[in-house]
Amino acid sequence: MSLMRSAALVGGMTIISRILGFVRDVLIAGVLGTGPIADAFFVAFRFPNLFRRLFGEGAFNSAFIPLFAKRLENDGVQEARRFGEQVVSVLAFALIIFTVVAELLMPLLVFLLAPGFKDDPVKFDLAVLLTRIAFPYLLFMSLVAFLSGVLNSLGRFAAAAAVPILLNVVLISILLSVVVFIAEDQRQAGILLAWGVFAAGALQWLMLVVAAKRAGMTFKLRRPKLTPGVKRLLVLGIPGVIAGGITQINILIGTIIASLQESAVSFLYYADRIYQLPLGVVGIAIGVVLLPELSRHLMAGKKQAAENSQNRALEFSMLLTLPAAVALAVIPVPILTVLFERGAFNHAATLATSQALVAFAIGLPAFVLNKIFSPGFFAREDTKTPMIYAGVAVAVNITASLALFPFYQHVGIAIATSLAGWINTALLAFTLFRRNQFTIDKRLKSRLWIFVMCALSMGAILWLSAQYLSPAIAQSDNLIEKILLLSVLIFAGLGVFFGLCNVTGAFKFSDLRAILKRS
Repeated sequence: MSLMRSAALVGGMTIISRILGFVRDVLIAGVLGTGPIADAFFVAFRFPNLFRRLFGEGAFNSAFIPLFAKRLENDGVQEARRFGEQVVSVLAFALIIFTVVAELLMPLLVFLLAPGFKDDPVKFDLAVLLTRIAFPYLLFMSLVAFLSGVLNSLGRFAAAAAVPILLNVVLISILLSVVVFIAEDQRQAGILLAWGVFAAGALQWLMLVVAAKRAGMTFKLRRPKLTPGVKRLLVLGIPGVIAGGITQINILIGTIIASLQESAVSFLYYADRIYQLPLGVVGIAIGVVLLPELSRHLMAGKKQAAENSQNRALEFSMLLTLPAAVALAVIPVPILTVLFERGAFNHAATLATSQALVAFAIGLPAFVLNKIFSPGFFAREDTKTPMIYAGVAVAVNITASLALFPFYQHVGIAIATSLAGWINTALLAFTLFRRNQFTIDKRLKSRLWIFVMCALSMGAILWLSAQYLSPAIAQSDNLIEKILLLSVLIFAGLGVFFGLCNVTGAFKFSDLRAILKRS
């Protein structure tokens, strides 16, 4: 299966997951809004969600996949299985201990994550309770990440890409039950959602256990032992998790600072949910597929094939990311109005969230490029360099957040996150170029600037169209009508962008058909 076709498969599953995620967040916005219970739940959800993104979206596998693939390629299935059993035994043992300690120290962890909650004892205590319930999700997600790495190394991407759908299905089911039976009891709704996170983790893990068994990969738990292979994984893995999860680490830092402002945690959460759709569909999907592809090419000594894979990944990702970033920056209010503005989520919340969304949109191409450039290091078993650059980005994020927060509140945090993303991208790209490990080919050079111009032209058309359609969206009381009006805006923008790409020859409709048909 080709790189682009595999990425399309992962991206397709991610689209389903993110659409269901929007349905989930629409229901959460209607039930919890942006008040203290919403803040408490989002802080509680931040811990397991952080680990889901760190582990489930490629950071853990940045170290595991090259090592597992090397054994699979050079030593055969039995040796790869033995290495997997060593890894999962140590991983499970360490995480069980970590989970127990975290449960006992949860008030301290919540204080570290949301120091602003200390002035509201009721909100703080609820955040502690909800985090205790949801926290074991990270144990399940770590095991899911391990099994995903195994399946991805075998070229089986579907099950691992589909597993996040279960979380949204479980939470949507709970939210619908809340709407029907206990719509007025927000506190109980928050507790039920936390239990839903826990249950979804268990279901996701079981799903991949079955998928791995069908792929001929079953793993037995052994006595934990730090074998040379496990030690090598730790040496590569810890820096890899830090480097691969830089965006999530920056968002976590933003959550800590945002807890000092009423409802800021919620504003950032909802803005994050919007821009995570293109990031997940494009950046994460391509990054997940690109790493094993690069690892195979480099192990086989095919440098030219590796560079071609990176060029096509960058080209395809920017084709989809640039128009998405421009659209989120130009029409954030109509998007948020249609998706979230109802029930406890009012127009003031829409305006506050839209400002953060614009700031995140500016950084969206950088967040995607990080997913493209990082595998160039990970496939060569270099996780230290990206970790150092991630540390620089975190320092920039903290400094800029603290400097901007007093003046721009939650929007300053979003600006700092985007700034840190661009600095991290620049460092990664410059190092790959300097080491002669990545060169932009002629095709990418000729197309990239055209994508930028087409996206800016689309943005101008969207802005003009929004002057007429945004008031109609805001004034309408009919959800179907709102959705139709927003769809007109979105499809008009897509038509302009891809129409211009087709006319200029930067990306023809026949190219898309070829990608989907290529085996």
